[in-house]
Amino acid sequence: MTPERLGVLWGVTVFAGAIAQALAWLSGLPGVVLLLLAGLLIGRSGLHLVEPLDLGIGLEVVVGLLVSLVLFDGGINLKLPGDALKLTVLRIVLVRLVLAVAGGLLAAHTLAGLSWPLAAVFSAIVLATGPTVVNPLVQQIRLRAPLGEVLEGEGLVLEPIGAVLALLLLELVLGNLHGWRELLLGLLERLLGGVAVGAACGWLLTAALRRIPAASAAPLRLQLSLGVLFLMFSLCEQVLPESGLPASVAAGVVLGRRLDTDASELDDLIRQLAMLAITMLFPLLAADVSWAELSPLGWGGVACVLVLMLLQRPLAIGLATWGLPFSWSEKLLLAWLAPRGIVTAAVASLFTIRLEEAGVLGAGRLQGLVFLTILMTVGLQGLSARPLATRLGLVAAGSEAATDSAQVSADPVQQ
Repeated sequence: MTPERLGVLWGVTVFAGAIAQALAWLSGLPGVVLLLLAGLLIGRSGLHLVEPLDLGIGLEVVVGLLVSLVLFDGGINLKLPGDALKLTVLRIVLVRLVLAVAGGLLAAHTLAGLSWPLAAVFSAIVLATGPTVVNPLVQQIRLRAPLGEVLEGEGLVLEPIGAVLALLLLELVLGNLHGWRELLLGLLERLLGGVAVGAACGWLLTAALRRIPAASAAPLRLQLSLGVLFLMFSLCEQVLPESGLPASVAAGVVLGRRLDTDASELDDLIRQLAMLAITMLFPLLAADVSWAELSPLGWGGVACVLVLMLLQRPLAIGLATWGLPFSWSEKLLLAWLAPRGIVTAAVASLFTIRLEEAGVLGAGRLQGLVFLTILMTVGLQGLSARPLATRLGLVAAGSEAATDSAQVSADPVQQ
C-alpha cells in the first residue's frame, strides 16, 4: 500500500467520524449509530473509499492498541460502590456466560445457518455488551443510579472474557487446541494472567504518577500512562494472545482507585483520547462490511439477532436479578439495553481474516452475522434507549435541564 493511499484511508476515516460526531451533537442522536452509518458509507457497502484490509497486519496492531486505550479508560471510570452492586454485576456475568453462549450457539446454527464450530465462535464474540457503546449511551441518558453502573460494569467484565473465549474457540476450530480441557485452562490462564499483570502495572504506574506534580506536568503524566499501557498490552499479546484486554481493564481499575483526587485531570485527557479512538475505530471497522456478506443471511440472520435481543437477554437479566431490589421498570431497561461495540467488531474482523487464510468455509457469513448484530443492537437500542428510560421514569432528576444548559459544550460522542 502506497503512503499516499494510506494517508487517504486515515484521512477519510477520521473525517467521516468527525462529521458523524458533529451530526450527533447537532441532532441529539446517539453518536455510535451515526459512526456505524459513516463507516458503511465510506466502505465496501458504500463509496469504496476505505478498505481496512489495505492496512495488512497493521490493522490488528492499530485496533488492538486503540481498544486497549478504550478499556483502560473504562477501567479508570468503573465505580461499583457497595457489595450489592458488585453482586449484581457478578450474577449478570455468570448467568450470561451460560445462557449467552448456549443461546447464541443454537440461534446462529438453526436460524442463521452457521456451522456448529462457527456458531460457537459467534456466540462468544457477541457475548459482551460494549463499553464503547454502553458508556456514551448511559452518559447521554443520565440514567438513575445504579443502572448505569451495572451496565458499565457488565460490559467491562464481559468484554475481555468474550474476546478470550472467542479466540480459544477459534483455535479449537483451526485445530490448534485439542479438547475442552485445554480451552478451559487457556481461558483461565489468559484472564488471570492478564489481570495480574494489569494490576501490577497499574500499581507501578500509580506510584510513578504520584511523584509527578499533577498541575504542572499533565502532558508528562499522560505520556507515561500511555507508554506503560501500550507496552503492557503489546507484551501481554506477545506472550498470551488476548490477555492484553483483561490487563488493560485491570490496570485502569487499579489506577482509578489508587490515584484518587489526582486522577481527575489525567482521567479527562485519557477520556478524550478514548473518544478519539472510538471515532476512528467505528467507521474503520464498519467499512469492512459488505452487503454481499449481509444479504445471504436473509431473515434467518435477523431472526437470530432478535432472539438474542428479545428472548436471551431478558431471560438472563430476569434470572440474574431474581431476588434483588430492582423494580420491574429497571429490569426492563437492563433487559433491553445491550448493544455490542468496537471489541466485538474488531474481533470479528480479525478472526475472519484468520479463518479465510485457513480456508474455513463460512468466514464471511460469520462476520456478516456479527456486524448484523452490531447494527441491529446499536441502531434499535441506541435510538430507543432515551425515550424508553424517560417513559419508565429512570432518568436522573434534573437531567433534562442539565442537558439543555450543557448542550453547547457537550461532548459529541455522548450524544
